[in-house]
Amino acid sequence: MAVKGSRLVQLGRQHIGESYVLGSLAPKNNPRWKGPWDCAEFASWLVFQAAGRLYGCAVNTGDPASADAYTGFWGRDAQQIGKTISVEQAARTPGAAVLRLPQPGAIGHVAISDGRGGTVEAHSTKTGVIASTVAGRRWDVGILVPEIDYTAGDADDDKAEAPGPIYRLIEPHMTGPIVKEIQRKLKEKGFNPGPLDGDFGSMTHAAVVSFQASRGLLIDGEVGATTARALGVKLDES
Repeated sequence: MAVKGSRLVQLGRQHIGESYVLGSLAPKNNPRWKGPWDCAEFASWLVFQAAGRLYGCAVNTGDPASADAYTGFWGRDAQQIGKTISVEQAARTPGAAVLRLPQPGAIGHVAISDGRGGTVEAHSTKTGVIASTVAGRRWDVGILVPEIDYTAGDADDDKAEAPGPIYRLIEPHMTGPIVKEIQRKLKEKGFNPGPLDGDFGSMTHAAVVSFQASRGLLIDGEVGATTARALGVKLDES
C-alpha cells in the first residue's frame, strides 16, 4: 500500500530546528539522521524514509547511503518519472513538493507542502530546517512523487498568494532604478555588481549569490523580500 503524502510532513516536522549546510549529504537509509541537511537532501531523505525509494538523486538506483540529491535532479525526475502539478494544487496537497529550479551559479530550492499552504523545508544556513509558507515566494512547479498516495485538501481559495517583486537574472534583463539601488547596496557592502547601470546582468547576479552566501541566506541569486531586507533595499517603488 502506498504511503500517504502526509507522512512526509509528519517526518519533516520532527526535524525543525536542525542545521543546514549547503552540499551536505544525508544517508537516505538512516532513519536516525539529524542533519546537517540541504533542501534537496532533506526532501529526498523524507521520500526514502516514507516510501523506500530514491527520488531527486543523481542515481536513483544507487546506494541510498551515498545517493546525492540536488534540485536539478528533482526537476529532471518530475519530467521523467513523476508528475508535475500547479503550485496552487501543491499548496493544497500534503506531501507534494514545490520546486524552484537552480539558476546559473546559484541553487534552486525544494520544500514539502503541508496541504494547508505551509511547508516544511531545509531552508538556509541562517534558519536551518523550518516550517514556512508556499505563498509569497517564487516557485516553478509542484511535484507528485510516484508510489506516494496524495489527497488534495480543501481550500477557501485555489490561488496561492503571488510573491512580491523579485529581481533576478532573466532574458531580457530586468532594469530600472530598483536594480540600480540593489547594485549600489551590493557595492557598498563589498560585493562587485559591475557597473551601477540599473541592468540586472550576470555580474549583479553573481554579486547577489556571494552576498547571500555571506549572510547565510538561501543562495538563489534572486532579490526578493528576504534578500532585499538584508541589503537594505525597498523593492516597492510606490
